Amino acid sequence: MRLSILSLLFISLLAASCGPFSKLEKSTNWEELYEGANDYYQKGEYNKAIILYDKVLPVIRGSEKAELADYNYANCHFKTKRYIEAAGYFNNFYRTYNRSPLAEEALFMNAYALYLDSPDYNLDQQSSQEAVAAIQQFVIQFPGSASYERAMEMLEDLESRFEEKAYQEATMYYRLKDGLFPGEYRKACIVNFQNFARDYPESKYNEELAYKLVEVSSTYAMNSVFNKKEERLNESLNFASDFFRKYPDSKYLSEVKKYEASSKEELTSHLELKKQYAEREAEQKKQAEELVESNRN
Repeated sequence: MRLSILSLLFISLLAASCGPFSKLEKSTNWEELYEGANDYYQKGEYNKAIILYDKVLPVIRGSEKAELADYNYANCHFKTKRYIEAAGYFNNFYRTYNRSPLAEEALFMNAYALYLDSPDYNLDQQSSQEAVAAIQQFVIQFPGSASYERAMEMLEDLESRFEEKAYQEATMYYRLKDGLFPGEYRKACIVNFQNFARDYPESKYNEELAYKLVEVSSTYAMNSVFNKKEERLNESLNFASDFFRKYPDSKYLSEVKKYEASSKEELTSHLELKKQYAEREAEQKKQAEELVESNRN
């Protein structure tokens, strides 16, 4: 029985190796290969089509048949979810056949393939940046395209991923602010919160981060060295003033007022102490000058 099963498997493999595709793959007739590749493409057997296109494309390069074959070859990679390869082939098609009726679709498919390959917001966004550049190229090149709105939707989706990633990075420093190096993380918070508001002025996160900016900057200023404290307290008070101006009805209003009051109180104490130091220094300087003058006499 076992021998019979093995014999059947062998016969099946042998039959497959002698099947139509196998015979076609071994052919040296480029017209036969071309027709076979197109036939498998139409049937949706894209992996087989790729194999045959690989064999025939170098032969027909520069001929009238090459244009359709190149487009189909790119689309085969797209259909088999090889998005990076597909994007490259669609882009090459557009550059080679920019006057083709398929040029517009090829440029869109280049952008679409890169978009589908772009990762979630929490991963590296280099490929997403490439997708954005490709989409922007398409909408500039073909502003009247039927795919224009779809391209803009993809662009908005990618921009939202960048926004989410920037928000997560900014709040990461906030979560670390009470750790081993609080001063460094608070400083990083201040920089990142400001950068976020500049880069995403319409973001839903801006009110929350503006509140946290007041909180962190106030705490950072109060724990600063003497010669930096005045400058940083004033900066925190400026952040509070900006918050009141932008979000007069915010749910964070009472908290921001508390931080503002604490910063003002700390600044008053600091300026008084600074005045005392200055008076003491002036008195010491005066005494030193009087001592010098006395020694001269």
